[in-house]
Amino acid sequence: MDLYQEIVKLRQQGRRGAVATIVNVRGSIPSFETAKMLVRDDGSICGTIGGGCVEAEVWQAAREVMESEKPRTLTFNLNQDPKYDTGLVCGGTLDIFVEPILPPASLYIFGAGHVSINLYKVAKSAGFDVTVVDDREAYASRERFPEAQEVIAEDFERVMARLTPNESSYIVIVTRGHRDDMRILRWAVQTSARYIGMIGSKRKTIGIFGELTKEGISPALFERVHAPVGLDIGAVTPEEIAVAITAELIAVRRRVERELPHMSWFHRLRTSSMQASAKTNPADENTEAVED
Repeated sequence: MDLYQEIVKLRQQGRRGAVATIVNVRGSIPSFETAKMLVRDDGSICGTIGGGCVEAEVWQAAREVMESEKPRTLTFNLNQDPKYDTGLVCGGTLDIFVEPILPPASLYIFGAGHVSINLYKVAKSAGFDVTVVDDREAYASRERFPEAQEVIAEDFERVMARLTPNESSYIVIVTRGHRDDMRILRWAVQTSARYIGMIGSKRKTIGIFGELTKEGISPALFERVHAPVGLDIGAVTPEEIAVAITAELIAVRRRVERELPHMSWFHRLRTSSMQASAKTNPADENTEAVED
């Protein structure tokens, strides 16, 4: 079984994995430098780095690397630690680099207007596989989006019925009207998408959230919606808005932990409310803020 082919297959299937490679050897070890092992998201493996306790620990580290999406380097001293006794005459030290294998980041842009065409250009340059969806053939065309992964000119409901966004999917809603935004958001918040963003004012966002809540959709689902979409960099033009949105997409993809200048009033309000609540009752770490 070819390890590299297995990596390609994983990415094509939208799955995760991690590759462990012996990058440095000092002394005798039960394998060889550059030996590799692929750990898939279901726990199965391809290849080996020597077996035994070392491989078991690397397997566990690989699972953690998949979750954190950040590489790690592990060092094992086979001479000083008896638990690494392989029954062989081995007394060396080895360094193993474990790196995540992630599926391509898929960006679904609903709407094909001025913001969309600029977002497509910037996001594609940043490494996103872009799919553009609009119900107008004159807008959703290969002429306007020549390098998009897919351009779909079809009714939104039909498209949503066959799409299955996963944890590597990003959804940005920038259609021409509130009605379309609302029905796409209704679907989006119930998917496994990693990111959901919707363009629009605070008034529009409150109205759409309110209508969907009346339909029975849990308000908790809206906590992960970025609306207005993008980072607050003072963007005004469609080109600038596209940069602000892409910056937020990158921040989510790279799991940035520091505080960012979000445009979203919803996120700012929720954060400030939770901080105020924590100050008044620091013992209650699970306090949830409620917005009007």
